[in-house]
Amino acid sequence: MEYLPRLADQVLAENLDALGAVLVEGVRGCGKTETARRRARSEVRLDVDENAARLAALDPALLLDGDTPRLIDEWQLEPRIWNLVRRAVDDRRSRGQFILTGSSTPDDTVQRHPGAGRFAVMRMRTMTLQEKQATTPSVSFRALLAGEPVTSALSELSLVDYFHHIVMGGWPELVGATEATARRFLAGYLATTIERDLPDASGTQRNPTLVRRFLHAYAQQTAQPTTLKRIAAYAAGSPDDAEPGTMNRKTAAAYHDALTRMQVLDDLPGWEPPARATGRFTTTPKRHLADPALAAHLLGLDSAGLRQDLSTAGLLFESLAVHDLRACADACDAWALHYRTPNSREEIDCVIETTAGDWIGFEVKLGTQAAIDDAVRKLKHVEGNLRRPAKNLVVITAGGLVESRNGVQIVPLGALGA
Repeated sequence: MEYLPRLADQVLAENLDALGAVLVEGVRGCGKTETARRRARSEVRLDVDENAARLAALDPALLLDGDTPRLIDEWQLEPRIWNLVRRAVDDRRSRGQFILTGSSTPDDTVQRHPGAGRFAVMRMRTMTLQEKQATTPSVSFRALLAGEPVTSALSELSLVDYFHHIVMGGWPELVGATEATARRFLAGYLATTIERDLPDASGTQRNPTLVRRFLHAYAQQTAQPTTLKRIAAYAAGSPDDAEPGTMNRKTAAAYHDALTRMQVLDDLPGWEPPARATGRFTTTPKRHLADPALAAHLLGLDSAGLRQDLSTAGLLFESLAVHDLRACADACDAWALHYRTPNSREEIDCVIETTAGDWIGFEVKLGTQAAIDDAVRKLKHVEGNLRRPAKNLVVITAGGLVESRNGVQIVPLGALGA
């Protein structure tokens, strides 16, 4: 299969130039290994090389020998490697020595010395529309981050196209595949995640039926700021008819922790400016799975089903937009959050913030003119109540024209690239 360039390519190269080791994390199958292999000069893959796995059990330090950068794939299968790599970086005093990739993070029982000054940590997600080459972007995320206005252009993707991409997802293996193939892939992916990967990552056997119900409840709450207590109630049946003991918050929290460490869950944290606000990270996160296709599959929706359920389609489209915005933010050394006041009277679907404290506000709408006009008014109103003005305000839509309206940029998702 031909390698399609990733936004992470340049980030990985820059990190290797700056530090001794780079840890690349991301959900299984998102393309971490192939991206890392393009930079590595030698490799060891602990999940597929039985001899390497046995060697790791005997003396993991031997796995570090090889031309650099040396890739150690699925390093978390032998957690002692972390400290060995840290020590090797200190001893060698050279940049770009190791690339570690992993589909899950070891739990807190694994003792790891801090990697500050030795490790760069970067997140890879499934592919964006740009990375899948589903569109040719005409609007630069970096330009928006710099405060530049957009230039008028027409987006090439239709609403039906977006529905197709929602159910297909961004796994490299599915680029160019059919929806029928995607359904089979996702069914197997979820089964493996629930029945094999989750017990391995958590170190505890979990009830597969309850895990699937938990994930289904998570999919129901896509792009919504929902508490774990409420998700547990949905997993038990519904908040109103839950059977006592079916799933409680403690069980839901355990599933949430394990699935987050596996990168299967990708919640969007809350944002409360200014930067030093005490409640900045206490807002309930918006719930997202690693890829909106997982949510669509768990809900039993294909692209035709999304056309019949526009309310759910709108939430999944927001999840698709947030997914791509986060990938762009990662490539620009920024991060994504959402804004919501305690009384829920004011909110912004996605806020991108930089280390300098600059921010962009994004509202996501499927695309009626009335909805876009309302989003423009909302963004301007929220900005007016904050101390620091935005570098840009943007409404992400599912189609139509790239334009600027009342100082707010209107950008179809398919027109946006890094």
